[in-house]
Amino acid sequence: MFSIQNAINTIRNGGVVVFPTDTAYGIGCRMDNVYAVDRIFKIKERLKGNPLLVLVDSIKMAEAYVEIPDDVRRKLLDFYWPGGLTVFFRTKKNKVPDIVTAKTDILAVRLPKDKTLQEMIHAVGVPIIATSANKSGKETPYNAGSVDEDIKRQADMVLDGECTYKKESTIVDTTVSPWKIIREGAIAIKI
Repeated sequence: MFSIQNAINTIRNGGVVVFPTDTAYGIGCRMDNVYAVDRIFKIKERLKGNPLLVLVDSIKMAEAYVEIPDDVRRKLLDFYWPGGLTVFFRTKKNKVPDIVTAKTDILAVRLPKDKTLQEMIHAVGVPIIATSANKSGKETPYNAGSVDEDIKRQADMVLDGECTYKKESTIVDTTVSPWKIIREGAIAIKI
């Protein structure tokens, strides 16, 4: 079995890792390594017109890449982060590779509740891409055993572990007014 330190080293060095998050099993890499991000699109058979989600270790890390309005912090982040809430934010200029945002100025960001995952992101030092570890359009896996064998084979490593929520994250778009719930998931939210 691989360790968290192996996963950190693999991601730091531009690798692709399958790992548990608090919501679902994910596949990810450094956000700033476009080669690794491109590999994820190929492994998942995902169209590049679909943007990706990133995980951060703190609000401070998120603020380095996106604009976080005060009302979003007060009404959403202070209540639901860390946890199963993904939020769409406007990116800061030239901070996020186009392949991650599908050439938009919007980035989906989540601060996971899992402390080990937060520590892993912190050790890598940049946000980590985290998209579900499935072929595009297929069922979301919630344990290592249900991850497609082809995905496991193409990833540089698979980290075993548990998903707490066993449900995809709730997604809220704060780049529109009024804010819009894009997907109901791990947490119940009213906006």
